[in-house]
Amino acid sequence: WGGRVPPVPPGISAPVASGPVAPGLASLFPPGLQAIYGECRRLYPDQANPLQVTAIVKYWLGGPDPLDYISMYRNMGCAAQDVREHWHYISFGLSDLYGDNRVHEFTGQEGSSGFGFELTFRLKREVGETAPPTWPAELMQGLARYVFQSENTFCSGDHISWHSPLDNSESRIQHMLLTEDPQMTPVHTPFGLVNFLQIVGVCTEELQAAQQWNGQGMLELLRGVHVAGGPWLITDMRRGETIFDIDPHLQPERVDQGIETEGSNLSGVSAKCVWDDLSRPPEDEEDSRSICIGSQPRRLSEKDTEQIREALRKGLEFNTKAALPPINSQRQGHDRPQSRKDSLESESSAAIVPHELVRTRQLESVHLKFNQESGTLLPLCLRGRLLHGRHFTYKSINGDTAITFVSTGVEGAFATEEHPYAAHGPWLQILLTEEFVEQMLGDLSELNTREETKLPKEYSWPEKKLKISVLPDSVFDSPLQ
Repeated sequence: WGGRVPPVPPGISAPVASGPVAPGLASLFPPGLQAIYGECRRLYPDQANPLQVTAIVKYWLGGPDPLDYISMYRNMGCAAQDVREHWHYISFGLSDLYGDNRVHEFTGQEGSSGFGFELTFRLKREVGETAPPTWPAELMQGLARYVFQSENTFCSGDHISWHSPLDNSESRIQHMLLTEDPQMTPVHTPFGLVNFLQIVGVCTEELQAAQQWNGQGMLELLRGVHVAGGPWLITDMRRGETIFDIDPHLQPERVDQGIETEGSNLSGVSAKCVWDDLSRPPEDEEDSRSICIGSQPRRLSEKDTEQIREALRKGLEFNTKAALPPINSQRQGHDRPQSRKDSLESESSAAIVPHELVRTRQLESVHLKFNQESGTLLPLCLRGRLLHGRHFTYKSINGDTAITFVSTGVEGAFATEEHPYAAHGPWLQILLTEEFVEQMLGDLSELNTREETKLPKEYSWPEKKLKISVLPDSVFDSPLQ
């Protein structure tokens, strides 16, 4: 997701119980919490009472902060591995702490506990700092709020577009990658398994490289540059140089070469986008279109939604996910408290058009419209995905519109070489041949530049009956788009 609404600052208090629990109190102490505290005590046996941020009003009592607690430890690093001293933050609440359905549905010991993970963060300790800064707790609450509202989980290698200094300063560290915490081991609790995912702060250029190549490759490069993270990927908010400033060879020799040989792991993004069917007059609204002036566009069928979600979650050969914000992914078939509903979910979600009532339409001519951020990903979509026999989906954040580009090798597509433009309700698929992709890459080359380009931009391929516009954000924020 782009920016964020700053969470209500949590209060600071001592932990509920971070030392050993007396036998008589064990039954009163939530088992999920106890299991994670056990892992913390293993790592920090001499810090029985760490400073801890707590949600003043718990989420299950209507409070705004989903994480019940965030513990903050002083980590001395590891001289043998050249790991510097830092603050280590650990969340409690994305996993099931209580096992009584007050927050998470209890599904047994075999699967994941709650969302299956807790967040951690390692922040460089500045000279003279005697207590950990508390802003990372607000950052973690913001991420947790996103997970609870969208019910999308995070995985190692995911990247998060934040578009704002993580600590609200003037820092260049404005986005995040996620990786396994290097010290914490997965915990088996009575309510399932909990993994620990560490937040790693990165610069815009590093985020873009992760998007265009893959998150794991980028994390490996950061581990190899001491000031950019080092072996334990410690975030330094005062870092003024990207790893590409520090080592100019990394971009051409590792990132560009990686994209060329491996392609991109990014299979889709949520975006500001719409599409128009130019092959018939606008007043014909018998079928669903991306924009229905004066009426609501039909919603995607459950089958279509699931197919796009799977496309974004798995890619073609990889276990990958969308760049954030991912597609709104409500878990099917479970009753959820109202507070768990995503704010983007419209009132009409119950009136989903049954799949069999939505026929696939072949279109003669289409017009695609993207905002600048989405438009700059078009070269990546073409070079990093389609030229490697994969697909790429743009899912609108403003509704059910979706645009999927597919190459000729993708199975299960309803666009074909004979009919390259096909729509299933508001979901458009566009099949591009390798020859046309190469032509488009040449014509769209200016979108590769990092500088802001003058909008609107129009690109047209009359012989293919395809038109693409890159438009200002304001166009997508108006109701008629």
